[in-house]
Amino acid sequence: MDPDAVRRSLEPTASAEEITGSTPARLHFYDPFVISGVSVESAEHGRLLCSFVVTPRHASPAGYLRSGVTATLADQLGSAVFFCSGLASSGVSLEISVSFVDVAAVGEEIEVEGKLLRVGKSIGVVSVDFRKKKTGKLMAQARHTKYLVASSKL
Repeated sequence: MDPDAVRRSLEPTASAEEITGSTPARLHFYDPFVISGVSVESAEHGRLLCSFVVTPRHASPAGYLRSGVTATLADQLGSAVFFCSGLASSGVSLEISVSFVDVAAVGEEIEVEGKLLRVGKSIGVVSVDFRKKKTGKLMAQARHTKYLVASSKL
C-alpha cells in the first residue's frame, strides 16, 4: 500500500467555497460536497427525480463513482422524498441498503428517482434508483427506512 496514494485520493478536488458557495465550510462539509451539482428534475407527492453528472470529486482514482457518494445521495435524496410527501420532518435513518449493479464513469449523467413505498405512524420506507440517463440502465438501487415520529420536547 502506498500511503501517499491514499492521501492523494482523500484530498478534495474542489475548494470549500466551490462546494458550498461560502467560506468557511466547517460544518456539514460532506453533504454539500456530494449534493453540489445535483439538479431536481421533478418533485411530486411521493416521488423525486434528480440528475447529476459524475465529476472527478465524486470519483475514485480509477474514474468511477464512489460507492460512498451513492450511499450519501441515497440518504439525502431519499430523505427529500418524505418532504415531497408533505411530512414536516424526514425522520431519522434506521437502515440504508444499497445494491450496486454497474459502475458510472466521470462524465456520465446519472438520473436518481426516489419513490415513497410506505408511510406508517412511525416508520417510512423509500426506494432510490440510480440509472444512467443516456441508456436507462440501472446502476444502483437503495432502500431507505426511517423513523418518522417527532422528537419529544425536553
